[in-house]
Amino acid sequence: MNEFSGGSLNGTFRAPPSKSYTHRAIILASVAKGISTIRDPLISLDTISTMDAMTAMGAVIEQRGNELKIIGNGIRTPAGTIDVGNSGTTIRLLSGIVSSFDSSVTLTGDGSIQKRPMQPLLDALSGMGVSCTSDNGMPPVTIQGPNNGGNISIQGNISSQFISSLIMSAPLFRNDTSIRVEGGTVSRPYIDITVRMMKDFGVNVTEYKGFRIKTGQTYRPRDYRVPGDMSSAAFPLVGGALSGSVTMEGYEKDDPQGDKAIVDILKECGADVSVNDEKITVSRNELKGCDVDMSNIPDLFPIVAVLLSTAKGRSRLYGAPHLRFKESDRILSTTRMLNTLGADIVPTDDGCIINGVERLKGGNIEHLGDHRIAMSAIIASLVSDSRITMDDTECCSVSFPGFIDAMRRMGMVISCTD
Repeated sequence: MNEFSGGSLNGTFRAPPSKSYTHRAIILASVAKGISTIRDPLISLDTISTMDAMTAMGAVIEQRGNELKIIGNGIRTPAGTIDVGNSGTTIRLLSGIVSSFDSSVTLTGDGSIQKRPMQPLLDALSGMGVSCTSDNGMPPVTIQGPNNGGNISIQGNISSQFISSLIMSAPLFRNDTSIRVEGGTVSRPYIDITVRMMKDFGVNVTEYKGFRIKTGQTYRPRDYRVPGDMSSAAFPLVGGALSGSVTMEGYEKDDPQGDKAIVDILKECGADVSVNDEKITVSRNELKGCDVDMSNIPDLFPIVAVLLSTAKGRSRLYGAPHLRFKESDRILSTTRMLNTLGADIVPTDDGCIINGVERLKGGNIEHLGDHRIAMSAIIASLVSDSRITMDDTECCSVSFPGFIDAMRRMGMVISCTD
């Protein structure tokens, strides 16, 4: 059992490397022919799933300290089924890649992955001549190309990963590809990251009423440094706003990560925020409720809900129905977690409504193996009258290896028996 008894967070930290960037860097370097060096990658269960998958397709990947040496020799059909574990990013990004093969590939994962919707992506691939087989549009999925490319449309209101998958893999298709996105686009900043990284690795994407990618473009090997992950940085930054003063080093203003919005959210609700050069300092202050559009920043939903749970007045988080298709139904799991701790929070179809309370009460949390729920509950201990307990916290390492130690080092009172 793990016990978190609050305290005050004070100190300096660097955000762990971005999981989203690391996934993409591993795939692009593996597809490129030659030797790439990926500096400061996030090594976690999810990114290891991506490394294992690309190794099965012929890439040679060696970890050397805080670097990955990746030798791309031309990817090929893997010998067996690819199991992505709990990594939704891996299975979705790789679906486009394996559609370029003329032999079938089966992609699967754990119980959570087998509940993640894939149908819009599979429909788009089918429209390019690819054979796709699944059980009600969910993994396991079997995909057989080759992919002819062409003009297709895809629904963009469930996951931006569908669009990133098609864009990243399009240079491998037989013909030029034009992608029209219908129904709006959620988490658009992640698509911007994909387009930017493709350019870094030598492939251009034209944006005009969608995305156009010419076939025959070649990914080139390169040295690439993974930036810090703002979605992970949000946890200690919110901790500083709730109790203490926390400084993040290594902030990059020009990074297209949507989760940089946490800085503006903290300012809007009244936290003391200072941005200076490459540093952000967040200190405790009286917080007030606010309304936040979560459509492009769904990963911030659990920790923003914690931030506003003790803010004065009413808050509304909205615009993110796609949260129901994450590692858990994050709308339900977040509201359940906070209500267990004594918050006044009501789920809605696309978010939640929060009536701030003076303090949380503490209690035992079931995080369902969802790293963001577990870390959010841990931060909530800073404004809880009694301890917060939970079982195994290993899931935190999915996106923030060393999270528990970092919180203890900055002053959180923690007792872990696992």
